[in-house]
Amino acid sequence: MAPQKLLLASPRGYCAGVDRAVDTVERALDHFGAPVYVRKEIVHNGHVVRDLSERGAVFVDDETEVPEHGVVVLSAHGVAPEVYQRCRERSLRTIDATCPLVTKVHTEAKRYAADGYTIVLIGHEGHEEVVGTMGEAPESIRLIGSVEEIDRLEIDDPSRVAYITQTTLSVDETLVIIDALRERYPQIVGPKRDDICYATQNRQNAVKQLAQDVDLVLVIGSRNSSNSNRLVDVTRELGVPAYLIDDETAIDAAWLENVETVGITSGASAPEWLVERVVSYFRGIGVEDVQSHDLVDENVHFTLPTALRRATA
Repeated sequence: MAPQKLLLASPRGYCAGVDRAVDTVERALDHFGAPVYVRKEIVHNGHVVRDLSERGAVFVDDETEVPEHGVVVLSAHGVAPEVYQRCRERSLRTIDATCPLVTKVHTEAKRYAADGYTIVLIGHEGHEEVVGTMGEAPESIRLIGSVEEIDRLEIDDPSRVAYITQTTLSVDETLVIIDALRERYPQIVGPKRDDICYATQNRQNAVKQLAQDVDLVLVIGSRNSSNSNRLVDVTRELGVPAYLIDDETAIDAAWLENVETVGITSGASAPEWLVERVVSYFRGIGVEDVQSHDLVDENVHFTLPTALRRATA
């Protein structure tokens, strides 16, 4: 038996930072021609990376792989200062597509370090955004990913502690860690505005609302997408089955047994056409009732990187 209804979470999919980053690579290809090199994945979505590769983007792990004087786009996740230095040394035409909300966290890290604080960064070890942020003040930053790790922190002056966070974390889990830090370090300071980005918060809030009305949630996103994985976690914590899928080919028919209503959402790096493919899959098995489950209307937009705007002016 096919499900009776499909509910589409809104907001879902591309955030302003991802839209800006993908648009940056596409416009760079239009202006400079192929190849345009991209350091790391421009965003964490395999479909997007493959599509840009077919257009002439060349994805590299390190800026030293880019030929001298080549065009290189830095990913939305941000990079450490030494990356910019190596780009200059190789005379690369560098276009920085770092999400402005990630840049905000970098700025906080530099400010706290300059003021003599030990900085506790809440994030996932090895994530590109975390690597870039830690590069701003490596001697001052301590990385933790859970409450349990607070006891292992080595901080010389407990009265001079600050915290910052990765932008794509679980909102609820992060608040628990921040509360525990405040209990351990009563004088700890933090950013005036939450580091977790608006899109991450909105998508988690939307899937929480969606979970109340469905029997199953499918999250469209790649395995290395932090915010997509958090959408799965948030849903499961509410007792609703949830699975991360790259596209409709990953749907297991066994998941749909005894399911009347399926909820669909997508991570901030998943394009809307993947949602359309999943909807088409369900229409193909007989689902006729497809509705939007709206929470908030997002209207955030970021301008293209300065270097690209100057080049194409």
